[in-house]
Amino acid sequence: MKAIGIIPARYHSTRFVGKPLADICGKPMIEHVYDRASRADSLISVTVATDDERIFRKVEEFGGRAILTSSHHKSGTDRIAEALIQLDVKDTDLIVNIQGDQPLLEPATVDEIIRPFVNDPSLVMATLCCRIETEDEIRNPNVVKVVVDKDGFALYFSRSPIPYAREQGTAPSFYKHIGIYAYRKDFLLRFTRMPQSELEKTEMLEQLRALENGYRIKAVKTLFDSVEVDTQEDLEKVKRIIGGEM
Repeated sequence: MKAIGIIPARYHSTRFVGKPLADICGKPMIEHVYDRASRADSLISVTVATDDERIFRKVEEFGGRAILTSSHHKSGTDRIAEALIQLDVKDTDLIVNIQGDQPLLEPATVDEIIRPFVNDPSLVMATLCCRIETEDEIRNPNVVKVVVDKDGFALYFSRSPIPYAREQGTAPSFYKHIGIYAYRKDFLLRFTRMPQSELEKTEMLEQLRALENGYRIKAVKTLFDSVEVDTQEDLEKVKRIIGGEM
């Protein structure tokens, strides 16, 4: 099964302008993500899809592959779909959407998200989740939660703590959604042609579009967490972690 990784990266992020170029121990964030994604055994290539010349040039400077896309896309998935058309990869089976704000991406998680597609031809979309261990993350709206059915398919994603523990003393398991997706190529193109759904617009979570349209999303449980950089505080945390690895 042939899979490619595409990293959507835009400069004018609402919460953190210029985030892909933020310096982390001497390298821009996008380079850290690109390097880690490139170590995944399951990917035959990695490409950055961006709407900004500065990001495009920086990727080329460190020897990566990048393509320019429209600046009018509403989501990273829309950007990936345009990149896919530009790349013209006819023999590719799967597209992996790797978030450009995860400089601590564990390469093995890319392999984990691809594995379910091998034995399930009906599967069109998958993502990752890991168990939440702290109360702060449960309450943090920037940490998206997911609940799954007995077969590991997502029932719902929310910025609110789910499931709700009605009885005091009960201790449900909470799972954090890790924003990496894999799609079958034809489904990705079909997904981006669907109009935004009501729950998607309410929670600002595009994966809800798939659920509202009746498609199942496999939520693969992983032991690897990944820090998403949404704020300057997150960036400083990542710097300390990567600095300790060096």
